[in-house]
Amino acid sequence: MPGLLVDAEVDEVPAATPTRVTSRRGLAYLAVCLVLIGLNLRTVFSSFAAVLPEIRADAGLPGWAVVVLTTVPVTLLGVFAPLAPVLARRFGAERVLLGAMAVLTAGLLLRPVEVAGAGHLPTLLAGTAACGAAIALCNVLLPGLVKRDFPHRLGLMGGLYTTAICASAALGAGFTYPVFVAAGHWTSGLWFWALPAAVVVLLFLPVAIRQPSVRHQAVHAGANVWRSSMAWQVTIFMVLQAMMSFSVFAWLAPILRDRGIDGGTAGLMVSMSIVLQMLGSLFAPALAARFRDQRAINTMVALMTGGGFALSIFGPVELIWVWTGLLGLGQGSLTAVALTMIMLRTRDRHTAAHLSGMMQGVGYGLGSTGTLLVGQLQQATGDFTAAGMLFLVIGALAAVFGYRAGRNRYV
Repeated sequence: MPGLLVDAEVDEVPAATPTRVTSRRGLAYLAVCLVLIGLNLRTVFSSFAAVLPEIRADAGLPGWAVVVLTTVPVTLLGVFAPLAPVLARRFGAERVLLGAMAVLTAGLLLRPVEVAGAGHLPTLLAGTAACGAAIALCNVLLPGLVKRDFPHRLGLMGGLYTTAICASAALGAGFTYPVFVAAGHWTSGLWFWALPAAVVVLLFLPVAIRQPSVRHQAVHAGANVWRSSMAWQVTIFMVLQAMMSFSVFAWLAPILRDRGIDGGTAGLMVSMSIVLQMLGSLFAPALAARFRDQRAINTMVALMTGGGFALSIFGPVELIWVWTGLLGLGQGSLTAVALTMIMLRTRDRHTAAHLSGMMQGVGYGLGSTGTLLVGQLQQATGDFTAAGMLFLVIGALAAVFGYRAGRNRYV
C-alpha cells in the first residue's frame, strides 16, 4: 500500500516539510484527522445514488439533470486535480486541505436546499460541483501528507487511508436510505453527510492554521510523461477503470432498485460490494508486485469487473449477491493495480508524481463519461440492459490496455 502514496509536492523547492506537531500525541491526532478526511471523500457519490428514485420523484428532476449530477463531480476530479500542487505551493498543503474540507461541507449543506420558485435543481448542481472540486484537491494532496508525515508507519497509515476511502463509499451507500426512512425525506439523507465533514473541519483547523507559511517554487525533473506511449497506455487503463468505478457509485443502487430490490437491501448490497473492494485494494497491489510483469493480473481483474457489472444488470436476480460481490472484488483490485502501475512503470519519484497527475487529470476527466453513458442509455432505452453491454465492452478494452500497461517496461 505505501507504493500507492504519491507525493504531489515532490517538485517543490524548497522541499515541503512534514506537518508541524509538538508531540507524539499531536502526531496521533494528525493521523486521526487525515484518516477522517479520507472517510469523507466518497459519500457525495454513493449517498446521492442511494436515494436517487426519491429525489427524482420529489424534486421532479428531468433526465438530463440526473445525468449531469452523476457526471459533473467525477469530471471535476480531473479538472481540479492539476490545481492542487499549485495551491499547495502558495498556501501549504495543510491549509489547502482545510479549505477543501470547508468547501466540501458547504457543498453537502447546499445540495438539498430548496430555492423558492426554482426547486432543488440549482442547489443540487451547485453543491455537487463544489463537492467535486473539493474532493479533487484532497485526492491529490492527502496521499503526500500521509507519506511525508508517517515515513516509519507507511504500511499502517497507507492501509488506514485506503480503507477510509472505501469505507466512505460504503457508509454513504448503506446509511443514506435508513436516514431517509427515519426522517421521512430525502433531504435529511443528504444533509446527514455534512455533519462528519464539518467535524473534520473543526478537528483539523488547529493543525492547519499553525503551519508556517513558506512560498515554494516548482522545478522540472523526471521524464516527460506526455510523450511516453507507456504513460498513455497506463493512463487509458486508468480511464477505463474510472469509467466503471464511478458508475458503481452513481448507478449500482438505482440498477438494483430497477430490478425490484428495495432501497434498504440495495444499499446493503452496494455496501457489501464496496467492502469487497477494500479486500481487493489491500491484496492486489502486493500480488501484482510479486510478478515479473502485471499483464495477467491486469487482464483478469478488468474482465472480472466488466463481467460482474454486466451480470448485476442482466444476470439471474437470484444470484444478485454473487454478481455484486464479484463486481466489488474485481473493481477494488482493478483500481489498486491501475494505481500500482504508477510505481511499477516509473524509475524515480518525480516521474511517478507526473504520471500520477496525468492519470488523475485525464483518468477522472474522461472516466466521467462512464456515468454519462449509463445515464444516456438508460434515458434512451428505459432500462439498464444496454449499459450492461457497455460494461462488457469497457471491461474488454480495460483488459487490452491493462495487458499493454502491464508489460515490464518504464515510462
